[in-house]
Amino acid sequence: MSSPTPDTQWKPNTTVAALIERDGRLLMVREQTEHGLRLNQPAGHLEYGETLLQAVTREALEETGYAAQPVALCGIYLADKDDNSDITYLRFAFVCDAGAAPIRSQLDDGIVEAVWLTPAEIRAQQALWRSPLVGRCIDDYLAGQRLPLSCIYHLGH
Repeated sequence: MSSPTPDTQWKPNTTVAALIERDGRLLMVREQTEHGLRLNQPAGHLEYGETLLQAVTREALEETGYAAQPVALCGIYLADKDDNSDITYLRFAFVCDAGAAPIRSQLDDGIVEAVWLTPAEIRAQQALWRSPLVGRCIDDYLAGQRLPLSCIYHLGH
C-alpha cells in the first residue's frame, strides 16, 4: 500500500449505509461495479455540504426508491480497500425506517435492483458482497447494536 507524501494530506472516503428491515428481511441492492455484479446495503459517499443523516436518506432513495428515515447509528467502520491502494473507507451505518412502498422508480446508475433478503440469503451470497462490511454491519444490526442519533453532531456553516 502506498502512503501519502509528506506534502499531501491523506483523508478517508466517508460513506454511509442504510440498514432497513421489514418482516425479517433487509433491503439490499444489486449493483454493477468494476468487479461485476455486487450485493450491498444502500450506500454511498457523503457529498459536500451534507450531514450524515441527509446523506443516508439521499443514498437510500437514489438506490432503492424508498424514503428512509434514520432512527439510530448502528456502527462506524474503518476499512482499507483491498487492492493495495491507499484508499480507506470510513462508513457510518444507520438503522432506518422506510415507507411501505418505493416513492421513486428511477434508481441510480449501476443499481440493477433493490431486493428484500433474509440474513441467511445475504450470507449465502457472500462472494457477491461489495465488501466485508456488508456482513459486519448486518451482524451488528442483528446483535441489537444501536447508538442514539444524538451522538452525531454537525457544526454547520
